[in-house]
Amino acid sequence: MLYVFVTIHWNGCLYFALSTYLGLGADDWVYPNASRPGFARPLRQYLHSFYISTLILTTVGDTPEPQREEEFLFMTAGFLLAVLGFATIMGSMSSVIANMNAADAAFYPDHGPVQQYLQAHGVGGRLLRRVAGWHQHLRAHRKLVGEQAVLRHLPSRLRAEVAASVHLPALRKVSLFQSCERGVLEALVLKLRPQVFSPGEFVCRTGDVGREMYFIREGRLAVVAADGVTRLAILGEGLYFGEISLINIRGNRSGNRRTANIQSIGYSDLFCLSKEDLTEVLAEFPSARALMEAKGREILLRMDKLDVHAEAAAVAAAEEAEQRVQALEVALEELQTRVARLLAQLESSAFKLALRIGRLESRAQQRRLARDRAPARDQGPTRLQGPDGGRGPGGAQGPTRVRGPTGVQDPMRAQGPTRVQGPNGVQGPTDVQGPTRVQG
Repeated sequence: MLYVFVTIHWNGCLYFALSTYLGLGADDWVYPNASRPGFARPLRQYLHSFYISTLILTTVGDTPEPQREEEFLFMTAGFLLAVLGFATIMGSMSSVIANMNAADAAFYPDHGPVQQYLQAHGVGGRLLRRVAGWHQHLRAHRKLVGEQAVLRHLPSRLRAEVAASVHLPALRKVSLFQSCERGVLEALVLKLRPQVFSPGEFVCRTGDVGREMYFIREGRLAVVAADGVTRLAILGEGLYFGEISLINIRGNRSGNRRTANIQSIGYSDLFCLSKEDLTEVLAEFPSARALMEAKGREILLRMDKLDVHAEAAAVAAAEEAEQRVQALEVALEELQTRVARLLAQLESSAFKLALRIGRLESRAQQRRLARDRAPARDQGPTRLQGPDGGRGPGGAQGPTRVRGPTGVQDPMRAQGPTRVQGPNGVQGPTDVQGPTRVQG
């Protein structure tokens, strides 16, 4: 908008300069002569020029008719500038509107497909108006129902800080988490899913299977009787409900079923926590679990849906089971001690056996070495040749192997001459063998 005023201002300045050049009061198109009463004041001159420039650039008509060529050229240039300016402004506005729609489509659900779906199946009237009103409420109050999809690209720590900065003030209003530290709330806020309920819509009904619990962020809800009209109680900001069907309270006759009808009064902004996430949260915060169980017992007693005897029997059974678990743990510890002792004895026996096997292998190797060295050390001369190339006296061969007490052959095993050849080639006694092998 500022650019429009600046353009009109400079165009008015050019109009007054052209009027001065052509002569003030020369015709009806130029600025009147300053001699006329009131037209000599600078404010009057500026306002008159600004007015004529506005008429030209807005093309609304009622402009003085030009008389000279300069005046025609100035009017034509002004009209062209006005057309160009309007085209630019309209294009910019279209871009702005398109960007706004794209941003809204990225953050808020589009009700167009739902509306087309209902119309295609012949559903209209009140239900169609409720759907359209729900989408309009989200856009008007800037409420997101798909925060996880918007923040999914951020790192886990940064995502927790962003979600906590948005929802932490509302989460601190919940009485269950008022005593929790900031780190706990930052871990919890990522598990909560925001949901918006329209006026008259039931959040849950009696007998429904409970899969989540709710924390009231904004708005009010009513606990409605079975007739659907009578209001038994009003729930406001900071309260929570739906935990009875999720927590395993001993003696609960309803099991995992809803025990009340909860209806929204106006638009209600709630936090939803699933059963799996609730179990994880309560495992980390036993005090919150004890508080929820105490409140659940109180409500069940008031509604006469808590079996006290069954609860006592369940407590006794739990104590008995705890004692059995402790006895099993003691027996397991004793068994582990015995197994450890047996393993230690087994390792010791294996080590001793390895040492004995090593010693035996060493002895066996020494005996083999001694056996291999004995023949080369104890064997005498085997053959003696005389000067004639014959053998020793009589051609007799001395003893070959003698063992002592440890496997060394005795001299009595000495082998006699095997073959004696005379001077004329006559063989002597053949294969004469001495005494047989006698071992010491």
